[in-house]
Amino acid sequence: MSPTPPCPGPIVTRRRMIQAGAASLLGLSLPQILRADETRRATARADACILVFLDGGPSHLDMWDPKPDAPAEVRGEFQPIPTSVPGVFFGEHLPRLARQMHRSTLIRSAHHSVNNSHGAAVYTALTGFDRGEVGGSAKPDDIPAIGSVVGMVRPPTHTVPPHVLLPYITKEGAGGPPQPGFYGGLLGKPRDPMIVLRDPNASDFALPELTLGPDVDPVRFDTRKHLAAQLGGGTGRASQARLDRVLADMDATRAKAYELLTSPATREAVRIDREPPKVRDSYGRNIYGQSVLLARRLVEAGTRVVCVSWAPDANATWDTHGNNFKKLKGELLPQFDAAASSLLDDLADRGRLDQTLVVFMGEFGRTPKINGNGGGRDHWNFCYSLMMAGGGVKAGYVHGASDRIGAKPSRNPVTPADIVATVYDCLGVPHDLEMRDRLERPFTLVPGGNPIQGVLV
Repeated sequence: MSPTPPCPGPIVTRRRMIQAGAASLLGLSLPQILRADETRRATARADACILVFLDGGPSHLDMWDPKPDAPAEVRGEFQPIPTSVPGVFFGEHLPRLARQMHRSTLIRSAHHSVNNSHGAAVYTALTGFDRGEVGGSAKPDDIPAIGSVVGMVRPPTHTVPPHVLLPYITKEGAGGPPQPGFYGGLLGKPRDPMIVLRDPNASDFALPELTLGPDVDPVRFDTRKHLAAQLGGGTGRASQARLDRVLADMDATRAKAYELLTSPATREAVRIDREPPKVRDSYGRNIYGQSVLLARRLVEAGTRVVCVSWAPDANATWDTHGNNFKKLKGELLPQFDAAASSLLDDLADRGRLDQTLVVFMGEFGRTPKINGNGGGRDHWNFCYSLMMAGGGVKAGYVHGASDRIGAKPSRNPVTPADIVATVYDCLGVPHDLEMRDRLERPFTLVPGGNPIQGVLV
């Protein structure tokens, strides 16, 4: 019997080698994958993330950081209510979420320097980068979304989409271009999220694209798949490197489509009609509440990151320049309160909160001083709040504070880059991981930020 060889380091399985070969086309080398593996084994706190993005800029003063002792033109119409953590108060129209504070981390000292447009601030909030522009749409050279990166470095263990965006491709204003920060960017279109644009609250909700046509049985589908593979091959000359990259993108996208079409896990995950009516009611019978419920089902099926973008366009929901209090009280806060609290309750009751990082945030807050436009608040990037819970973050913890009118951080300020780095840390992805784009140019995930150690367990 031959002696047992010494262990030289990480074991590279055949599956991992295949993943490395695919990843080399999409931005990671084998050493980078192995480094991420080793780091993840040591520090990963969560297996999945649900990001509920309150696109448009939610009012921190009326939700998570009320100022009852401030002047009337600052404190507004809402009263503070106690949460499940003594001494911590929310605005009165988040009663159910207030009872989840003991499970959550609240950050009251976020700030950044981007304030000219939603798109620029959204990109900063979701990637930690400032493109140095007033506005602009999603671009191929954008830093990739969190879900695009996590889906690559930590591919799902089941055949499910690694990264899902729903229920909107949020526009930069009605009829405008798609906002940046949600897509694969430098990693290419194969790393774009699976996008669900149908209303999960509709009685006939379904994703027909995940169903084989009536004239295609599984055997016939496999025949088509093999034929497409044969027709798609045949190039590879060095002089056609650019074409090869395009074909690689097409092949990867086509392969993902084939996998999803034949994946029972994906088809089952989107069957939101299988949820008990009582559960569906608790989330709210509206497009956002049911999207958050669908997000829970997707991560349970194995999806790594689901982003719920809470607006068809940047001005449609949380951008409360006018009638801030009326819109928050009558529509936005009741819907958000139901969906967010039900998600945390559900994940806890199902034993999944410890493995799932949940993030509720927007791209900035609203002005301390109420304007004359029917009692509205305008954009305010100098200080805002966000809420996190679950895998990787402390429970019943408040990080940082704002000044007496919620205008500036007064303690422990953090930036979007710090927040994004914290999300990566919880998910076991090094925030300083060096990746490569489609042209083999290196870039670092979040060079300008660091995980917020006070928030992490």
